[in-house]
Amino acid sequence: MAKIVIKNEILEMMLYIWDSVHQKEKIADSFFFEIADNPNMKYLYDGEEFTPDSVRKVLSAISNRELLNKPTKKESRFWSKNMWMLEDLGFTNMMVEPVKQLNLTDLEDKLPKDEYEVVFIPGHMDEYYIDGNKLVINFFNIVIDFFGDGPATIADKPIKEYIEEKLLSM
Repeated sequence: MAKIVIKNEILEMMLYIWDSVHQKEKIADSFFFEIADNPNMKYLYDGEEFTPDSVRKVLSAISNRELLNKPTKKESRFWSKNMWMLEDLGFTNMMVEPVKQLNLTDLEDKLPKDEYEVVFIPGHMDEYYIDGNKLVINFFNIVIDFFGDGPATIADKPIKEYIEEKLLSM
């Protein structure tokens, strides 16, 4: 039987940042380095427009309530998406809730015997990345139903269905 591991450590770290910025608390630069250096963030880096330094620069600007100096398109998008999370932490928590409650054990029988990782990161452009048995999902692409009637979706599909489709395509 296959095993699916959900990894949302980066998402938890980002929640801390968003909450701290909202509370006007200072965040140590080392925390930005820790996020930028996380191996799962590498999927965002292209060596030119977006690098680990881009993550540190953007998060530091947000923490210090500053605009970005000469941002690239990807840095600007990353800044914008993070600022969007700060507009309403209630909304942000509504996006996080389905990720925290995600249970994929019933999908394990549908996959070949292996271990799979599903990782949520704060992306800038792409919807998802596949690397071997790892599915990396851009958290910012989660869409929630403001009225609570429908499921959270990605690309117009319920999150679990979306993940199943991507895992089965590996």
